[in-house]
Amino acid sequence: MRIAIMGQAAFGARVLETLADRGDQIIAAWLPQGKAAGKPDPLKLAAESRGIPTLQPDSYKSPEALREFRSLESDLLIMAFVTDIIPLAFVDAPAKGTICYHPSLLPRHRGGSAINWAVILGDRETGLSIFWPDAGIDTGPVLLQKRIPIGPEDTTGSLYFDHLFPLGIEAIAESVDLIKTGKAPRLVQDESLATYEPLCNDRVAGIDWGKPAREVHNLIRGCDPQPGAYSFCRGQKVRFFEVRLDAGAPSGAPGEVLTADEGGITVAAGDGAIRIGKVRTEKGKQDAAAFATEAGIQPGDRFSAA
Repeated sequence: MRIAIMGQAAFGARVLETLADRGDQIIAAWLPQGKAAGKPDPLKLAAESRGIPTLQPDSYKSPEALREFRSLESDLLIMAFVTDIIPLAFVDAPAKGTICYHPSLLPRHRGGSAINWAVILGDRETGLSIFWPDAGIDTGPVLLQKRIPIGPEDTTGSLYFDHLFPLGIEAIAESVDLIKTGKAPRLVQDESLATYEPLCNDRVAGIDWGKPAREVHNLIRGCDPQPGAYSFCRGQKVRFFEVRLDAGAPSGAPGEVLTADEGGITVAAGDGAIRIGKVRTEKGKQDAAAFATEAGIQPGDRFSAA
């Protein structure tokens, strides 16, 4: 079966390496559209090291890109970490179709920040879906899914790198095998269960300390490592990482610094407190304790929305 891979970064590279190394016929790697800049993408390097052609059109909407893709006569296209909007003509071109990796249990958490929102919204489990893309955003029939629990201290980063990344590679390989044998299902998504959230960026990462401590805790974990949930203190924008609920902290007004010591900074929320282990400012990332010392943060100071 002639397989084309479209994607980027470490995930795209690992998909290509895994399939190629087990003997699958990878005929091309398609990179994000536009001119290459900076360091070569890991998918490009992985393909070139195995003598696999790489292609990077200026736009996937151009007739030239579609003609070139069709000329390769792919049996299957695998979309492994694709952020471009790909025309339906690309998706429909391969003889056996196109499959796509998505890091949520579709139809829940459609969109580009699925892992973040599973944590932010307090889900107790998440997972991944391999699905057959169509004209919608993450709306196509599901081929298979894998589930994992979300632990109380998990972050977006830990879920992805420790679980959804390696499990996604296995799931794609399993999907390819099902397609080869003609046993790959197409399970229609239940639209009544669908959710779609916006990208997790600074528009949603600002902390409202008046909310329950668990909601603040979930927001900070869901924005770790990017973009970093943030608040302001003494004119500085401060992003928080490595946090935990602190049930034993004294009470205080929302946003009030309750303690600042060698263990970090404790900040009051609506019904509890958050212990902060690390922060990131314009100077970079550092231990919260070191930041408190440098910035002169003391009990009674306040973090605020602006």
